[in-house]
Amino acid sequence: MHHHGYLWTGPKERFDNEALRRPPHPYPPPAESRPELIVRYREVAAEFPTSDLPPLETAYWLVKPRSLVRGTWDEAKEAAAWLGERLSEYTPRFASERDRDTTRLARLVNAAAEQLHSGADVSYGFYLERPSYLSLAVVTCSPNRSHPELACPVA
Repeated sequence: MHHHGYLWTGPKERFDNEALRRPPHPYPPPAESRPELIVRYREVAAEFPTSDLPPLETAYWLVKPRSLVRGTWDEAKEAAAWLGERLSEYTPRFASERDRDTTRLARLVNAAAEQLHSGADVSYGFYLERPSYLSLAVVTCSPNRSHPELACPVA
C-alpha cells in the first residue's frame, strides 16, 4: 500500500462544474436519446480522465493523468506531513479565519495520518481569497479501498 498526493487550486466557478468532476456513466445514452444528451456524454467521457479538476469521489484521482501526482509515499505519516506542509503554505490565503486556526489544521493532519494508515483516502477543500478554491487529496493505492478496480497511475 502507498499513497499519492494531489493538489488543485483555481477559480471557484470552475471547481463548481460538477459534470466534469464525476466519471461518465458506464453506458452511453441510447442512440435515440436527445442529441444534446449524447454530445454532453461524449464531452464528459473525453474530458473527465484528462481534466485536472478534482473528482467528486477522491479515489477517481487515480484515473487522472500521472502528471497530476504531486508526491508518492509508502508511509501514511509522510503523506500526512505533505498535507500539513501544503496547509501551512496556503494558510495565509484562506478566506475564512476559522480555517487559519493552526490548532485545527494540526488536528486535520493528525486525522489524515490515521485515516491513511487505515487505508482510507483523505480530501480537504478550502476557499481562498478571491473566489478561488484549494483542493488537497491523498489517495491510497494498490488497491484503493473504495474502488479497488482503479489502477495505480504510477505503477
